[in-house]
Amino acid sequence: MTYGAANLNDDGTGPKSTLASTVYHQLRDDLLGGALETESKLRVEWVVSKYGAGASPVREALNRLASEGLLGRHDQRGFFIMPVTAMELEELTRTRCWLEERALRESIAHRTAEWEEQLVLALHRLGRASRHDLPSINPDWEKLHRTFHRVLISACRSHWLVGFCDQLSDHAYRYRQMANDGEGVQRDGFAEHRLIAECALDGNADGAVQALIDHYQLTASMCMERFKQNETAAAPAERARR
Repeated sequence: MTYGAANLNDDGTGPKSTLASTVYHQLRDDLLGGALETESKLRVEWVVSKYGAGASPVREALNRLASEGLLGRHDQRGFFIMPVTAMELEELTRTRCWLEERALRESIAHRTAEWEEQLVLALHRLGRASRHDLPSINPDWEKLHRTFHRVLISACRSHWLVGFCDQLSDHAYRYRQMANDGEGVQRDGFAEHRLIAECALDGNADGAVQALIDHYQLTASMCMERFKQNETAAAPAERARR
């Protein structure tokens, strides 16, 4: 679920809507997966050529992605891909912790037997999947990882809150992909998720929240470290070009 995106057509079912939605999803996947160079200008003509759609649905898709913060927009000069920065990651992580703390506390307070079963199942499936498919992260694990975190807050009784958390999760995923944290990571990710789930299932909201925040902050710090390593590795080449 995303918020702030305009309807692509009056009834949402016409060919314009279908084409714009197709471009939107393809381009969004590429943006989140780090397949496109950050800060580069995104010309409508280039998107038309790459994704095989007309200019009108392409503009619809670009405007929708801009409303989600995945693209920036220059007045009269088109769109550009939002950069990844340490400052932005810090703000993103902080905001995500704020919102998901509230969502998790509400979810635990209103938990049901069905929610508990779903959480146990999500954790079990996550534990059976291999995270790494070097040099990248296993996409199947990513889906199960997303499901676990979504189930965790699903009993909070606010689709708005869940929707905002989903948006932040997308942006966090983009940072993890850009940092390529699947390579050489030393952590027991399943133990982190198990601790969150066990505290939640026990009704220990304080413990679950702290475990969740620790989990997100550790991921962010690892991304920060990878960005620093990449900058250090790129510095000699940058100096050579000058």
